[in-house]
Amino acid sequence: MTKEEINNNDNIIKEDSNDQGLKDISSKSKVKEEEILPEEKIKNLEDKLARTLAEMENQRRRFEKEREDAFEYGGFAFAKETLNLIDNLERAKQSLENDENLKNTEALKKSVEHIEIIYKDVISIFKKNNIEPIKSIDQKLDPNLHQAMMEIEDNSKDSGTIIQEIQKGFLMKDRLLRPSLVGVSKKNNEAKNKKDTKDDEKQQKTKENK
Repeated sequence: MTKEEINNNDNIIKEDSNDQGLKDISSKSKVKEEEILPEEKIKNLEDKLARTLAEMENQRRRFEKEREDAFEYGGFAFAKETLNLIDNLERAKQSLENDENLKNTEALKKSVEHIEIIYKDVISIFKKNNIEPIKSIDQKLDPNLHQAMMEIEDNSKDSGTIIQEIQKGFLMKDRLLRPSLVGVSKKNNEAKNKKDTKDDEKQQKTKENK
């Protein structure tokens, strides 16, 4: 037998073995498919359908939320920029009032009146669009609404009470446009020590009465 014949025989054997391997794999797959009962196939399809429907519902809810936010807060960025107008009006008023040449003049009085009219008109427009100024003076400091810029000694107020508003803050419905920049009260050490002593005495008397 020649070398060529031997090689041909080897190739035939390899091809037969490959064909046999493919047949074995195919037969195993058929066996596995036959092992899955129709009820299980239906259950698997139902699970896939349920997951698909759940995902579709989640997507629908996300779309609805995004649409509502776009409608409710579509002017949020514009409103935030418009707050600069409020700041400029307040700065203009302060600048006029601090001008030594204008103090106690009719010109100053009329100018301030005009600025206040424009200021009130802007605030009125804001309110119509659900933009409200944040209450600050005499309020307790709320980190969600206020940003403390300084502490001011004031023994007549509880510590942490807002006694100065540096820059007015605003809300757009329930969303913060910007926080109020404020100054809060603090007691001096002598007043604080007196208060602590009174509190201790009050607690001691309460214990004795019990």
